[in-house]
Amino acid sequence: MKRSEQRRTIFHLLFMALFNEQEEMPEKVNFYLDTMEDGSDEEKQLIPSEEDTVYIREKYQLIQEKLPEIDELINSSSKGWKTGRMNKVDLSILRLAAYEVKYDDRVPVGVAINEAVELAKKYGGDNSPAFINGVLGKIARDAEA
Repeated sequence: MKRSEQRRTIFHLLFMALFNEQEEMPEKVNFYLDTMEDGSDEEKQLIPSEEDTVYIREKYQLIQEKLPEIDELINSSSKGWKTGRMNKVDLSILRLAAYEVKYDDRVPVGVAINEAVELAKKYGGDNSPAFINGVLGKIARDAEA
């Protein structure tokens, strides 16, 4: 499984978490990962290897643990939009990418932003790619300072 496919899976889990109780999520994560199979031709999902599954679970959990800090970072970097008002797709993408920009040294900042914009093009609204690019650009500039 490519990193972009792992990232897409983590995005799906973060999106799912917005609609479920946190106590239920470990079971839902297990079910989701255990039942992944080939999707339609339009969106192929590879069955994750054990190594992929470990990476996905760990990164998802690390993001969940840092959510208050990540949301504060997003809130301070988005003009006129707080996390409580954002559409859930954009919020999930921003949470993943903000984590990568701020806390994951294994992911170059440019890659994190580019991958987030690609997810926004696929899953978000018409304005999502520009919005996400702008918020993440501010987060990245602030992180460098």
